[in-house]
Amino acid sequence: MTLITCTKNKTQPQHLAQSSNLDSPPSSIQSQEKILTGDRATGALHLGHYVGSLQQRVQLQHQYQQTILVADMQGLTDNGHNPGKVSSNILNVVADYLAVGIDPNLTTICLQSAVPALAELSMYYANLVSISRLERNPTVKSEIQSKAFGRSIPAGFLTYPISQAADITAFGATLIPVGDDQLPMIEQTNEIVRKVNGIAGTPILRECKPLLSHVSRLPSTDGKSKMSKSMGNAILLSASDKDIRQAVRAMYTDPNHLRVEDPGQVEGNVVFTYLDAFCTDKAYVEALKTQYRAGGLGDGKTKAILESCLQEVIRPIRDRREELMADKAQLVAILKAGTEKARDDSSDVLNNVKSAFGLNLF
Repeated sequence: MTLITCTKNKTQPQHLAQSSNLDSPPSSIQSQEKILTGDRATGALHLGHYVGSLQQRVQLQHQYQQTILVADMQGLTDNGHNPGKVSSNILNVVADYLAVGIDPNLTTICLQSAVPALAELSMYYANLVSISRLERNPTVKSEIQSKAFGRSIPAGFLTYPISQAADITAFGATLIPVGDDQLPMIEQTNEIVRKVNGIAGTPILRECKPLLSHVSRLPSTDGKSKMSKSMGNAILLSASDKDIRQAVRAMYTDPNHLRVEDPGQVEGNVVFTYLDAFCTDKAYVEALKTQYRAGGLGDGKTKAILESCLQEVIRPIRDRREELMADKAQLVAILKAGTEKARDDSSDVLNNVKSAFGLNLF
């Protein structure tokens, strides 16, 4: 049986050219809006990140001044007992960024722990936020429950909305790409901004607004929760052909679709959710759905079609990623150059906040 590829005419990522000048700052962008986004350095990135944020960042870097933070300090908020999980994944995350087409000549890629202003601003802001306010934050409350902390909540985890506010304000970011679940974090950031501006008597910090994604969150391969490498229900951007095949074969479909001739349910069927996300031939996917609902289309065939699709999506990313990881010195140089720029970008904000608190004696 010849499979119809569902990635025809798909534009592949524009990968970082080998001749990129590592010392060049990101190109000047006319828009006054600034974007801050990033990821915790707790593991290599997966297809959920690719659909939910990475593709968008590749586009945004041509429209806005964009900073991407490798959030190693935030990664420690629930991994303080195992810091190696964070330190060992910093370059993995950077390689993933570059492999999908994020260009360090257009986007500032920096390391959170190496920008001192972020920790210092967090300390100042912490004095303006009560514990009860942090505990009321719906995003924090939900994550505390999902991680089953009980009352053994690491202080760093409870206060990470403050750290995020420091990250956002330090770079004067005005647009923050988030999902609906992160809107309370934007609200809390703006509360802090208003308090600092009130102390200063003038608007030294800018409020931000969310840039909501219109892409539905990609479910885990088992259909039970969000993707997680530790839970074995995610497909990494570095996945081998074998890894992809095994993940697709194990995907949750319709448990009542026992025979090929049985009518099947598309809603909640992970295979069709992934086809919607990755197959560019939408008419073909709709035809498959119609046939599946009517009966006469087996899960084996739909999974084979999806596997072929995902192999085409991941292969060039994986190959480029392997090239990048073979030259870790280049990755370090790119991260260092971006971090140095981030230090410069954040210095004025830090000085203004210190002045607002009367801490500018010298």
